[in-house]
Amino acid sequence: MDSKKPFRRSQAWFGRTDRDGFVHRSWIKNQGYPHDLLDGRPVIGICNTWSELTPCNGHFRELAEFVKRGVYEAGGFPLEFPVMSLGETQLRPTAMLFRNLASMDVEESIRGNPIDGVVLLMGCDKTTPALLMGAASCDLPTIGLSGGPMLNGKFRGKDIGSGTGVWQMSEMVRAGEMTMDEFTEAESCMHRSKGSCMTMGTASTMASMVEALGMALPENAAIPAADTRRNRLAQLTGRRIVEMVNEDLRMSKILSRAAFENAIRTNAAIGGSTNAVIHLLAVAGRMGVQLTLDDWDRLGAEVPCLVDLQPSGRFLMEDFFYAGGLPAVMREIRHLLHTDALTVNGKAVGENIEKAPCWNREVIRPYDEPFKPAAGIAVLRGNLAPDGAVIKPSAASEHLLKHRGRAVVFESIEEFHACIDDEALDIDETCVMVLKNCGPRGYPGMAEVGNMPLPPKVLRKGITDMVRISDARMSGTAYGTVVLHTSPEAAAGGPLALVRNGDVIELDVARRRLHLDVCDEELARRRADWTAPPKPERGWYKLYVDHVQQAHLGADLDFLVGGSGAPVPRDSH
Repeated sequence: MDSKKPFRRSQAWFGRTDRDGFVHRSWIKNQGYPHDLLDGRPVIGICNTWSELTPCNGHFRELAEFVKRGVYEAGGFPLEFPVMSLGETQLRPTAMLFRNLASMDVEESIRGNPIDGVVLLMGCDKTTPALLMGAASCDLPTIGLSGGPMLNGKFRGKDIGSGTGVWQMSEMVRAGEMTMDEFTEAESCMHRSKGSCMTMGTASTMASMVEALGMALPENAAIPAADTRRNRLAQLTGRRIVEMVNEDLRMSKILSRAAFENAIRTNAAIGGSTNAVIHLLAVAGRMGVQLTLDDWDRLGAEVPCLVDLQPSGRFLMEDFFYAGGLPAVMREIRHLLHTDALTVNGKAVGENIEKAPCWNREVIRPYDEPFKPAAGIAVLRGNLAPDGAVIKPSAASEHLLKHRGRAVVFESIEEFHACIDDEALDIDETCVMVLKNCGPRGYPGMAEVGNMPLPPKVLRKGITDMVRISDARMSGTAYGTVVLHTSPEAAAGGPLALVRNGDVIELDVARRRLHLDVCDEELARRRADWTAPPKPERGWYKLYVDHVQQAHLGADLDFLVGGSGAPVPRDSH
């Protein structure tokens, strides 16, 4: 080996002249790699979440080849490896249950293999935070590459958005305004290209967060998956990771407190998903950055929403890209950002957005003429949520942001489904729907069931929104006056567990108040009668429930918070 080349982590495997060096080199050569690829050049791991069971990531084999092309061009040696893929649309009981498991897969795959730098291929909702979390715990030079959103859905001459259109049309069917034949026809029209959701759901939000954090090249968030410019970005990403290894530009140099503050404010400006809250809290925990639920309110709640995208608005991600994408939004809010924060391309945020154009002011509004004012994530507290709950005002009905109503309680999602269509259910539009036992421990995994469908007898009145409260999450493609992530959750003995039918609940978003109008003495009596639900007895479910943190802490496993770096492990032979 050339003694003039800098020592790479991978050389602890490939640079040795003993028996184990022979083993590491000889076996990898069975794939046809020539000897000079093992000469000390950066070995780049391509962490791939491709799976046919994860439709949003189904094109990642092709994308990985463009990354490899870029790595080779820059003088690196790319080696692709798989990790658990989390498909939101197919995986039960919820992909969120496996986010932390996938992060462990990523972390140990990186640490245990001859890797100097990492490209993270991520698309569907939970793959993005899982990969960031796992890689953060290793802290090697790392760059993210999202798979990109689908092209706009097209149905009967109109654009329809993934997720958002489903929630809208399913309610129309339940209200008798749409036939099942029409509903079925829309299935093939909504998802007509490769890629992730083309609304500002969690996938698009998290792709935006990766870019806002500085962990991806500019334009990562919005280039459609079917656009060849996504492949170009992949190739440039492959080139850049080799340079990052040469510069020793690690995640810890990018994911600073300033980077997370930039992401929080950007999330507000794009009308991003409430799921970003729980994911960024978890990523920050892995990096050792002190980030709290209150930071979301303090930093982002008063930032206006500039982007007119579904589910908060009209347009879709394809339109967002053509309008200028995330760089154009960040340029509009640059006075709120830490423009000196470093990004993976070696430049500061301010340099990346300095000349970012906006081509469509209907899609991306100017800062002083926003789509919706003060539209960031609001954090609610009170005796119903001592550790906090969240609501997305930009997706809510303004007249319901201050509301007082009678609780209609569902102890589980199964009870909800069994009762909600019953015409005898004692409920009207003034009530507050309460769903329990759907949090991190309760489901388990904190499923996206918080945006409960309304009862048909309310829908038939033309009512499309009611106040809903739960310890669950909701899809980033969903909308409505929905209070989520109530902490502590019901299954952990939080106050939500004590709510009964007929209790009066007060929601006041302006005052950040979520109050159960029941006296402390009565709550104490109810608590004495409360019994915790049984826990799982084996496997991942048991490990998860035993160690998962509450939503306000990011729902990571308690023993995964922080990181262990990437020291070279002990020999395997």
